[in-house]
Amino acid sequence: MKEVHVIPASREFNGRQSTNFFGTKRRVAGYARVSTDSEDQYASYEAQVDYYTSMIRSHTEWEFAGMYTDEGISGTSTAKREGFKRMISHALSGKIDLIITKSVSRFARNTVDSLQTIRNLKEHNVEVYFEKESIKTFDSKGELLITIMSSLAQEESRSISENVKWGRRKRFADGQVTVCYTRFLGYEKGPDGNLVINVEQAKIVRYIFSLFLQGMTFSSISKNLEIQGYKTGTGNTTWHVSSVKNILTNEKYKGDALLQKNYTADFLTKKPVANKGEVPQYYVRGNHEAIIEPVVFDMVQQEIEYRSKHAETTRGSHIFSGRIRCGHCGGIFGAKVWHSNDLYRKVIWQCNHKYKHKKAICKSPNVSEDEMKAKFIQAVNKLITRKDEILYNIQKMIDEVLNGAEYETKIREMKVYRAQIISRMEQVTTANASAALDQHTCKIRFEHLSQQLAENDKELAALEDSIRDRKSRKTKIEFFLTTLQKQDDIITEFSAPLWHSLIDYGVIHSKEQVCFMFKNGMEIEA
Repeated sequence: MKEVHVIPASREFNGRQSTNFFGTKRRVAGYARVSTDSEDQYASYEAQVDYYTSMIRSHTEWEFAGMYTDEGISGTSTAKREGFKRMISHALSGKIDLIITKSVSRFARNTVDSLQTIRNLKEHNVEVYFEKESIKTFDSKGELLITIMSSLAQEESRSISENVKWGRRKRFADGQVTVCYTRFLGYEKGPDGNLVINVEQAKIVRYIFSLFLQGMTFSSISKNLEIQGYKTGTGNTTWHVSSVKNILTNEKYKGDALLQKNYTADFLTKKPVANKGEVPQYYVRGNHEAIIEPVVFDMVQQEIEYRSKHAETTRGSHIFSGRIRCGHCGGIFGAKVWHSNDLYRKVIWQCNHKYKHKKAICKSPNVSEDEMKAKFIQAVNKLITRKDEILYNIQKMIDEVLNGAEYETKIREMKVYRAQIISRMEQVTTANASAALDQHTCKIRFEHLSQQLAENDKELAALEDSIRDRKSRKTKIEFFLTTLQKQDDIITEFSAPLWHSLIDYGVIHSKEQVCFMFKNGMEIEA
């Protein structure tokens, strides 16, 4: 026969149940936070601090453990709230027994952060009291109420974030341009709120573009700026390679503005993400006065693209780096210093494949920089003598060969067809989920649509590549066209901008025979 023995409860002491055990006062801290820097919020912030400081000090059973605050900080994450983090650290180390704050939303608008923090504090016998909701975390119903309130606060934060996003996109759609003027080199805020040129800083921007067109790399430009003591937009003398690249690729320097380059994907983390087509972008032309002429800016973008495709051009600091090729072995010419330590010091250009293990394996000659420049002048002057004929042929080629209107129409049609395929795939999935259908038939139909989608995407990608290639070639030839139109007289001196706008590369066959490949596809021997 079964016997049941009762084991009496053995009650342990719980420090939570006594706020004043053996006369020990409970150490109480207050926490206050406002999320904006407006005057109204600042008044609220000061009122919270005064209120909780006075309230805690007025209780004879409490010992004031400090007032912890965060001003002008969002509550969606605890990552950047230094006052909050310091308070939690002190609580976990045994310096605080009770935390009092205005509401759940002041504590955290992120449900996960809020619950994790509260549970961690409970494990260390630290209670939190939310005055507005009258919730105590040591109460048996506390966690349920906190979960509900935190979820509501998080949803409120999401709603606010969506409203802010809508407001920003509306401003973008209206063409309103805003930048961080404290970091933006070359411009400052004008009386109307738009960009106005900062004359002294604009000189640095023009100098950077000039150095790049002279053949210098991002790295060599940043070192040059540091040596000369130029300051960045934030006033630092340290120049990063990324800073130089950002300046050279920022369309605002030619007077335009591309809006919504980044967007906030997650309202909790608020981390900006590069916009790759997820949300609309807006391009404003002629928004403000340009520091760099548009034709020069576009020339630099073409040069950046060229260098990205030709690794040999990114390692040098000269306009000829990666632009002189060997007519014998196809190698690249590089700069070599002769007699580097004496009076006969000379820089020559030589095929990088000329010698291997100290043995000559390429018959190409060495050329000096002056010889190369003289040959370039000869080739350009030959081009100028045929200017009218060349301009006519170029314009005809742009109109007939590089016109991508037909491709763009085809792309639009294929995107419509793609949307139709996806819609049919969704219909199959929905129908299969809502009714008992033949699974084999559904699978075959879905796989057929998937194959159609893959083929469509492959053809669409090929068309888009073709469009990009045509646009790139068209832009490059238009630079050539614009430059040639301005060149009425033969040239007598070498010009770095002329080299970059007219020439793709030069090919050395011999000292007498040097050919130049121009950006319009012409080859001229000098």
